[in-house]
Amino acid sequence: MQVLKGLAPVTALANTPEGRAALAANYSVTGGIQTGEIRQPTLLPFAEQEQLALRDAFITGGNVAELADGLGTTLGAAYVARAHYIDRTRFTSFSAAIADLIAYANGITAAHSNAGKYLFANETTDGKTPVSAEAMAILRAIDGHTDMFGTNYGLPAGSSGGDKYGDSRPFQTEPSVLRFTGLDYFNVPADNVVYNRGPISNLIDSPSYPSGHTTYGYTGAVVLAVLVPERYQQMMARAAEYGNDRILMGAHYAMDVMGGRTLALYDLAHLLANDPAYMGLEAKHGSSIRDFQAAVKAARAEMTTALEAACGNKIEVCAGEDTGRLSNPAANQAFYAATLTYNLPVIYAKTAATVEDVGKIAPEAGYLLTIAFPTLTLEQADQILTETEGPGGGFLDDGSSFGVYSRIDLYAAAGRAAVLASARVGTARQGNPSSHIH
Repeated sequence: MQVLKGLAPVTALANTPEGRAALAANYSVTGGIQTGEIRQPTLLPFAEQEQLALRDAFITGGNVAELADGLGTTLGAAYVARAHYIDRTRFTSFSAAIADLIAYANGITAAHSNAGKYLFANETTDGKTPVSAEAMAILRAIDGHTDMFGTNYGLPAGSSGGDKYGDSRPFQTEPSVLRFTGLDYFNVPADNVVYNRGPISNLIDSPSYPSGHTTYGYTGAVVLAVLVPERYQQMMARAAEYGNDRILMGAHYAMDVMGGRTLALYDLAHLLANDPAYMGLEAKHGSSIRDFQAAVKAARAEMTTALEAACGNKIEVCAGEDTGRLSNPAANQAFYAATLTYNLPVIYAKTAATVEDVGKIAPEAGYLLTIAFPTLTLEQADQILTETEGPGGGFLDDGSSFGVYSRIDLYAAAGRAAVLASARVGTARQGNPSSHIH
């Protein structure tokens, strides 16, 4: 319920002038990005980014193979050699431990994303079954209204051409959607229309908010980042790109992408913190996990051994071998920063004017860094997250323990954490030359 409560402020945007301005900006920014009228600092030229967006339309949920280019030229190839899709239903896994880790994390975040879609569209769990009184109370408490996007963008639930449940997508509401063609993930000729309206993927009656693809993208990217911390920043850039590609497809609004990112980071922090509420849950695919930290440790050992064997060198050396689009740190940083807010206007002046103390508001957030860089303390990690925060006051940043995740700049934070962790390792080794910190 905390995730749904955290995502719910979108349903109250029409109640205030600031909220209505944000809704209008969400619509215009989304349309501008999709058609190319608004130029972003994307990692590829616009036409090439569209082609990648078409590939990214297929969710490689079983093994996160489509995200593995974030690992770099050498490690990415080594990963996909072991974990790849054979067709749309069959895939191979890197190892059983890594497959279980991916499945468990994806299962939790996807369930929360799906629950949000229907709650905010028409107060149901699946389009038809009413939500619980507790879930309904979330909207009542903030005077929230369902179908926020459909209602405000001229295509209410059930309208001709609209989503029958609510929250119609940009390809349904925007006055102009740029169509582009290319090869999809399986090298099949396709375009964005067949991935929006069918027959490959039919999203006509799939509510827009939050973005399930973005949720998956950040979930998979964080999992790979904590398994290969040397590529943490690049994995975050890849996640931002994956989410942004949904806007290029015409499938999602900027707010959908921001909601998916915030949801994923919140859930992953609680998983990495071994929050009891997240442990031992039934797994739709793979095995249930009762100790996520231990599962990460075991999976990382397997991953490191296999990748080093494949690349013929230490993981840190192979991680630096990258000639792809993610090899430019300045470009990665600029793009990630652009996706933090999408230049949407401020809703909450109070949080916009302050630096929110992550350690006080959401101390578990630090586990996003400490699990990858174990020489850091939780307090140090939370301080890094606080000092690297992005702009505040956005439509989710209402001062809550969920909202602060919407302004976490995990790209910048991971960079600073890596530097500090490296310095601590160096200091320890100087004090004891024979010591080895893992």
